Amino acid sequence: MHRDKPVRLILENGLVFHGQSFGAHKASSGEVVFNTAMVGYPESLTDPSYEGQILTLTYPIIGNYGVPAQSETNGVSDFFESERIHVNGLIVQDYCDDYSHWNGEKSLGAWLKEEGIPGIYGVDTRMLTKILREKGSMLGKIVYDEENEVGFYDPENENQVAKVSCKEVIEYGQGEKKVVLIDCGVKLNIVRELIKEKIRLIQVPWDYDFSHINYDGLFISNGPGNPDYCRITVDHIREAMQKEKPVFGICMGNQLLSKAAGASTYKLKYGHRSHNQPVRKVGTNTCFITSQNHGYAVDESLLGTEWEPYFVNMNDGTNEGIRHKTKPFFSVQFHPEAAGGPTDTRFFFEDFVKML
Repeated sequence: MHRDKPVRLILENGLVFHGQSFGAHKASSGEVVFNTAMVGYPESLTDPSYEGQILTLTYPIIGNYGVPAQSETNGVSDFFESERIHVNGLIVQDYCDDYSHWNGEKSLGAWLKEEGIPGIYGVDTRMLTKILREKGSMLGKIVYDEENEVGFYDPENENQVAKVSCKEVIEYGQGEKKVVLIDCGVKLNIVRELIKEKIRLIQVPWDYDFSHINYDGLFISNGPGNPDYCRITVDHIREAMQKEKPVFGICMGNQLLSKAAGASTYKLKYGHRSHNQPVRKVGTNTCFITSQNHGYAVDESLLGTEWEPYFVNMNDGTNEGIRHKTKPFFSVQFHPEAAGGPTDTRFFFEDFVKML
């Protein structure tokens, strides 16, 4: 395989990183972010929450277990978080083309080429990550020397949720209890976990008015970008809470439920994107290790008096969840459904189902 074509990563502050190509020979641009996970790149690349971003993987060797085959169970992909790669580019230090794993079907480079996604190896990802931690998330573009340069693309200028949400209602499962899932860019492992709990799932678009549906609980999914674009979703959530049926939100779902509760959100310096973020349950010494992927956080100081913070991030003190003091409404900023792990907080799905 010829994967030695020179390529450049250019940051908006003018810094240039040189590397070699192992993906599609295609110029691209987006917000440059980093993830600290050692495994889970098939799940991360297909996570809709990375829409519009160029992903840097800090673990030094990527690709050694290849990419699994496309297979489905109950109409849901077995190994991926959506039907396609959502990142605009992938940056790694060292790429392993000779993969070895029991369910590996193809190399990471071959998959990127199939999906038309550029990939760079040979970049000092440690240096790049230190720059992002100091300066904050930055725009970047991937350029091949012989091609015309593309402009910088800022995903903040578009409603990313509208780009990744389903376009029509989808149903899964055959359980007695019915849950409406607001799809803001849902990871398929959320669907898998709810199906495991014998739930009949009604997945609806982000802006869908579901008030006519007779349901037992409401689930608000993860998703990419700025939650301010989802005002209509917040209105629907606020209306749904009047029914006092259980509500559970994850990631973007935490931000949207918080907005419905009166809080606001703000952009983090470089976001939380890793599989080892410690969070503490407020009022206790109980901590969990969590997987996270978000660029915004909740300003919990503006929560209504009926609400309280649920979890706090032990690294920077930011909000990691809220809950209502008397009603069955709660949300978490992290990912209990994390595929690739950790699975320490999967019990939230069981707690939600018990509330129905």
